[in-house]
Amino acid sequence: MSDHMTNQTYSDKKFVYVLIDGVSDLPNPDLNGLTPLDAAYTPNMDFLAKNGCMGEVVTVGEGIAPQSDIAVFNMLGYDFRDVRYVGRGVIESIGSDVDFRDGDLALRGNFATVDDKLQIIDRRAGRNIQQTEATDICRALEEEIKLSDISVSFVIKPTIAHRVSIRFRHASLKFSDKITNTDPDYGKLNGIGTAKINLANSHLEKSYAEEPTESAIAAAKTVNEFSEQAIKILRDHPVNKRRVASGIPPINAILLRDSGNTSPKLQSIMKKYNTNIASIVDMPVEIGISKVLDMKTLEAGNINDYERKAVIAMEHLHGTDGIYIHIKGPDEFGHDGDALGKKRSIEDIDRLFFGTLRKDLRSRGQLLIISADHSTPCIKKAHSADPVPILFSGEMVKQDASTRFTEKNASMGSMGRIMGSTVLRTGIEMIRSEKRIC
Repeated sequence: MSDHMTNQTYSDKKFVYVLIDGVSDLPNPDLNGLTPLDAAYTPNMDFLAKNGCMGEVVTVGEGIAPQSDIAVFNMLGYDFRDVRYVGRGVIESIGSDVDFRDGDLALRGNFATVDDKLQIIDRRAGRNIQQTEATDICRALEEEIKLSDISVSFVIKPTIAHRVSIRFRHASLKFSDKITNTDPDYGKLNGIGTAKINLANSHLEKSYAEEPTESAIAAAKTVNEFSEQAIKILRDHPVNKRRVASGIPPINAILLRDSGNTSPKLQSIMKKYNTNIASIVDMPVEIGISKVLDMKTLEAGNINDYERKAVIAMEHLHGTDGIYIHIKGPDEFGHDGDALGKKRSIEDIDRLFFGTLRKDLRSRGQLLIISADHSTPCIKKAHSADPVPILFSGEMVKQDASTRFTEKNASMGSMGRIMGSTVLRTGIEMIRSEKRIC
């Protein structure tokens, strides 16, 4: 893409769809009342904004502070308004290559630090967890936890940093997923995980059955036994003795959320749009989404290898109709309340990812879509229900007055406010239209 965009034939028109995890924010006092996007130096995204049109996206629904899984499904066009969502636990199990079948109970877990009264000190155990530590802890739990029902087996698999995937299986009973989380920061709405805001002095909770059935009562009992025994085992684990001696928060509890007991049955993204889309993703939940929707996942370096991701996207674009890319960076700074860190992360992404992408997009007729899966305001340290910016940029787009990829420009953009489930179809219609639209 260049300042003088050239006409292309339909066969040359493809798209690159980028979701920047949690990039949207609110005005922050540490940035003189600006958002991290406002404050960041982003010449490449600014150029793209000037060659496109903007708007706001409600990723899942008004008033819903979504988790990444359901937000990404919606941003890919799957809204679950008429069907119950299977739960993040199932999607992460699939993305983690954990064997899952209908009737199992799958949950997402966080390694965490709690005190003697189970008050949560750090829900990510300091974000300082080595893979060897996670592996040792999970091995110990699998070997030492003895559930009272000998018909129940379980698998616990560490994934990335503080994240863990857990699956329980009963030899004769199908578990219900109608149970509450032990993680107090998240609730559920028709299977969809939702973030709670501004929790103070939160504690590891017990799980309760949400229906008076044998399978729900058994599921809640299993989860509680697992949690209670995990705390006892981890209290004196050698990994934690070393961490405490080094002044690092111990990994002495696991917060569980987003239970699911059913395999997802969704139309492939190819059939949905008659479009061949590949993905560049890193996290287990993102990998799970790609598998469920039958998107080919491209290998593109580690989580923060932004330049590599741009190079791989352009190398493979000729063999697809589009590439979907999920970039993780800014979300973690939002959860940590670090506005300056989030600003720097955005600048890195602009320079390394979008700077590299712009070089390869020159003189081509691609559509670039940039948005987020949700907002993670630093002042809230959690996901919020705020709308996120959306940018469509390319020669097939009728430009508006946007000058930067920011929340303010989005609020004034010609696209207005749209739902997340319409974004990808809108982009595909832009490519297939013979006139410039926005």
